[in-house]
Amino acid sequence: MNSLGTAGRQDAPLLELKGISKRFTGVRALDGVDLDVRAGELHVLFGENGAGKSTLINVISGSFPPDEGTFRFGGEEIHDLTPHRARAIGISPVFQEFSLVPSLSVEDNLFLGREIAAGGVLNARRMRKRARTLIDELGFDLDPSRRVDDLSRAHQQMTEIAKALLGRVRLLILDEPTASLTERETGRLFELIVKLKTEGVGLIYVSHRMREIRALADRVTVLRDGRHIRTLDAASASDGDLVELMTGRKIDVLFPAIPHAPGAVTLDVENLTTADGAVQGVNFHARAGEITGIAGLVGCGKSELVRAIYGIDAIVDGMVRLHGHSVEQSGPRESLRRGVAYFPANRVAEGLALSRPIRENSSMTALDLDRFARLGFLRPRAERRAISVVMERLKLRPPDIERNAGALSGGNRQKVMLGRALTRDLQVFLFDEPSVGIDVGAKVEVYEFMKHLVETGAAVVVVSSELPEVLALSNRLYVMHQGRIAAELSGDDKTEQNVLASFFQDHGREAA
Repeated sequence: MNSLGTAGRQDAPLLELKGISKRFTGVRALDGVDLDVRAGELHVLFGENGAGKSTLINVISGSFPPDEGTFRFGGEEIHDLTPHRARAIGISPVFQEFSLVPSLSVEDNLFLGREIAAGGVLNARRMRKRARTLIDELGFDLDPSRRVDDLSRAHQQMTEIAKALLGRVRLLILDEPTASLTERETGRLFELIVKLKTEGVGLIYVSHRMREIRALADRVTVLRDGRHIRTLDAASASDGDLVELMTGRKIDVLFPAIPHAPGAVTLDVENLTTADGAVQGVNFHARAGEITGIAGLVGCGKSELVRAIYGIDAIVDGMVRLHGHSVEQSGPRESLRRGVAYFPANRVAEGLALSRPIRENSSMTALDLDRFARLGFLRPRAERRAISVVMERLKLRPPDIERNAGALSGGNRQKVMLGRALTRDLQVFLFDEPSVGIDVGAKVEVYEFMKHLVETGAAVVVVSSELPEVLALSNRLYVMHQGRIAAELSGDDKTEQNVLASFFQDHGREAA
């Protein structure tokens, strides 16, 4: 890689922010925040969704100008920072929401705005070679010639990371970078981070995953309600300390005790194969009164399985039964009418209409019901009343249902989607990566919501790449590998060791 970093001055921070404040209409997103990052250090930003982390990294990367405070980088005071200037001085962000152009190739996205040219003519050969060299050095399984909209989310994440490291980097910002990566790719990223630190690059790392903080962090800064709460040495701070500082309260138990009482088979899948081949000959069932987990590496087919059940991905073979009755392949609308709900992992692309109010986003799956519409006409008063009750129950904060969904944190966006489950009679709930991108406090609320569903007799299916999550929540657990069921585990067999063994086994046979 081209000079990924240069050793910074050891007597002064690489980045030094003092008293940074930022206001939006009616909201004080940052309130006098201090932060410093040293060359060769990984500094974690830790806080609940809505604590101000995203606003702060947008200030650092030049997207938002601060209203108050001082900004020093490399010993110089910085004014009127723009994203272009930030990259020019070596500040390179990788945001959780991708900034790629879907219709362009990986290679074109890497060089967008910094093309290699001579005499006004693009040097495509040199750019292609440079892209290939960088991707090889990163160890990513990524084809530079592929269009971005043909890539999985994991490969789009790799593209964003490669784009950030193409130029000269002095400060790298990583916002939930492992959310879409496999274990192997995550391990490769961690190796890269160690290399960058030895070369003097400073890193700001946003994550809710305690294991990553333990593995990587030198220091942790905790934000809450837009304020700087404390900066701690990672080695001396316990998980409990960090969570209490983040939330302002003790969280003794992350995963609630769920009283599984398995009843009749509600959802049954036999020999299911999808048109794209991501799922091949899968047999699977979920019972009322329990959580059925599906684990597997990114790309194993677990997400595609629930998408096919819901009617998003096409099925070419096999059968889906609800309450013992075979159902024809249909779309999401028919699935909802049959009592099946789906909560996608990608809340931005598939889950929410970000430019529309919370009220509309939560009611949109129930507008065929008489309580919300009559003779094709919406009943706005009934809609507002119902959604207000739902959002109060889910503890949406602030409880303004007329705010656009795009203004919400990740945890509140998930609550808006969960609200749909309370607007109509549903019996089957399909959750795909339910805790991705949300903080510890919001995770606890999502898990309690699932517990409530189980207690009311629903069949809950949880797809997750987070092993502790899917092991703790599920009563039975399927492990998928290369599009097939590699194992079905329950009771004492439901262990991390058995799941990991199933991730990598040959799938010559399918579990009974």
